[in-house]
Amino acid sequence: MTAVPSIADLLERVPSWVGRAVEWQRLQGGLSHHIYRVDVDRVPYVLRVLEPAVSAAGLGVPPEQEIANTVLAARTVGAQVYEVLPDVPAVVIEYLPGRTLGAADVRRPEIVPSIATACRRLHAGPAFGNEFDIFAKRAELLGVCARHDLPLPDGYLDRSSTVDALERALAARPLPRVPCHNDLLAENFIATGDGVRIIDYQLSGNNDPAFELGDIAAEADYDPDLVGLLAGEYFAEADEALRARVRLYQVASNVTWTLWFTVHHGLFKSAAFDYAAEAAEKWGQAKDALDDDPGLGRLLAAANGRNPHP
Repeated sequence: MTAVPSIADLLERVPSWVGRAVEWQRLQGGLSHHIYRVDVDRVPYVLRVLEPAVSAAGLGVPPEQEIANTVLAARTVGAQVYEVLPDVPAVVIEYLPGRTLGAADVRRPEIVPSIATACRRLHAGPAFGNEFDIFAKRAELLGVCARHDLPLPDGYLDRSSTVDALERALAARPLPRVPCHNDLLAENFIATGDGVRIIDYQLSGNNDPAFELGDIAAEADYDPDLVGLLAGEYFAEADEALRARVRLYQVASNVTWTLWFTVHHGLFKSAAFDYAAEAAEKWGQAKDALDDDPGLGRLLAAANGRNPHP
């Protein structure tokens, strides 16, 4: 990755902080960018310094797009944006008072309605300026792997025809596209006094809302019952086709994010996180779902509105 400006330099670039009592600390959790908590006269902020090499490798949207989407998301469920430093690039945002959720929290049935509400709020907000498609991202990341001679997980390309069938089934009855986060691992949810908020718009873009739900399910390893609960809370009345759609996107999420971690491991190795192990974990889950015959066939039929139980 490219060299990040020193924290002293960064602090001096925020005009409202100059001449004030400032303390800072590096925040853990961000897998790609550089995140700091900055206390200015004891008021906390978050300084998010974006790494352009991340988007250049297909691991995120361009920095200017991420910043623009962060500004738009602040109107609904995102943190407020106080300062944009486009030349760094970096953004100063609100430090949300609350609790960062974990995978175990997101799997608790009683919190699922709050998560669904947060997604509906984001999706009802202003459209983003870019589009996102999980299958297009897969093709892009496969290209990155090929250009850099990065090894794919065993059997990855052998299941391409099954992934193609999944893509066709989801394209048959698309839902209206809405502004989506597209990377809702549990730690991107903050439980606050006024509901669940959503942070980190690195992969944001307009997308099918069913992918957003399927991605949550993939990241938190939902079973079919929890997927059904999330779909029901989001759609109010989720029929079998909608539930199947979310479950298919759960599979697609694991298929594609396997490559995200493969690329990150290959190009940006880090001692702080085992990207290779995460890629293997996601591929294991994806492979099990792709090889589930006749279970996958039933989901494909249901998503297309056909009777999955002939």
